[in-house]
Amino acid sequence: MKTSLPPLVPAAAKATPHSPLRGWPLLRLGFRPFYLCAALLACVAVPVWVAALLGGIQLNLPVAPLLWHAHEMLFGFATAVIVGFLLTAVKAWTGLATPRGAALAGLALLWLAARVAAVAAPYAVYAMLDAALLPVVAAVLLEILLRAHNRRNLPLVGILLLLSVANALFHLAVLGAVDLPPVRALYAGLALIVMIECVIAGRVVPAFTMGVNPGLKITVHRAIEGATLAVTGLALALWVLAPPGPATLAAFALAAVLHGARLWQWHPRAALSRPILWILHASYAWIPVGFAMLACAQIGAVSMSAGVHALAVGATGGLIIGMVTRTARGHTGRPLQASRAEVLAYALVMAAAVLRVLVPLAAPQWYAAALVGAALAWSSAFAIYLVLFTPWLTASRLDGKDG
Repeated sequence: MKTSLPPLVPAAAKATPHSPLRGWPLLRLGFRPFYLCAALLACVAVPVWVAALLGGIQLNLPVAPLLWHAHEMLFGFATAVIVGFLLTAVKAWTGLATPRGAALAGLALLWLAARVAAVAAPYAVYAMLDAALLPVVAAVLLEILLRAHNRRNLPLVGILLLLSVANALFHLAVLGAVDLPPVRALYAGLALIVMIECVIAGRVVPAFTMGVNPGLKITVHRAIEGATLAVTGLALALWVLAPPGPATLAAFALAAVLHGARLWQWHPRAALSRPILWILHASYAWIPVGFAMLACAQIGAVSMSAGVHALAVGATGGLIIGMVTRTARGHTGRPLQASRAEVLAYALVMAAAVLRVLVPLAAPQWYAAALVGAALAWSSAFAIYLVLFTPWLTASRLDGKDG
């Protein structure tokens, strides 16, 4: 059985084409403050972490620097983008208003307060501030989706709630309140973020690809999609909850094959002439690569870190830079055509993934140099985003519409 792909963004403009402009542009829609906050964190935190890891600076944190780095990339950077995206997309899906103005400012300030508390406050304060955002956002989105009778997207709220639980368990583990290695909670966070990416990419990448290739038909079969997501969920759950073993290896290997086939069905070659599209295909390709590496890690053939960073830098970082440029362009009334600066940012994120994941595997003696190169490439990509998009996200839409 096949199903059609729903519109995503910038469909929000259809819901209120003549809405009056109200308030500061930065606080009119969720993507605006959260995309900028995420880009700023990505730009600063990674070079700081690498400098500390290589002994260049001393970090005085209330938590181990490695845990701070991993947590901030997952529950600071990636979560900010997810929150901004969903606050924007749910308005598009339902036609109902999502938080704006003072309410949106409160959410963004809560996120920012947690980032500051991570380096400047007692750990308990950091934990409380950081753990508060996701449940609040999940509750807001749940109420809107139920009011709109939009049950199709309720699973995304469920994943947000699970992400909240993973975050809370991380903090409780660090505080010694639960007997759990904190890294397990971080693995759970990454697993849930990857699931969100698999769900959203399955909707938008085929639709975007068909949209710029007249006559191209991509058929999405519910049974195959359901099986792919089910195997993915099983593999990630085994990885988080079970010790390394043959079951996890087999699940990840099958998931890698299914996602490779899924990507091939999306006709990646049809995206080559459109950078704003090929970055999504290229980034998604890191998911089967990461799953294959995690399968190999079950028998010690590669390090767990290689698979983790394939998913975190290649897939998550790449999909984020692709979506925060595309959706920001669409929702500020600009054409969906990447500029040279944006193409450079795409290439830099992909280069960061290669340097962080593949170079250390091929030439371990170059690990430190590869790490520095990856950090510089990553930071430069998001610095480009900040320079280009900050003026756009703090000003009204070019077409005069609200949002």
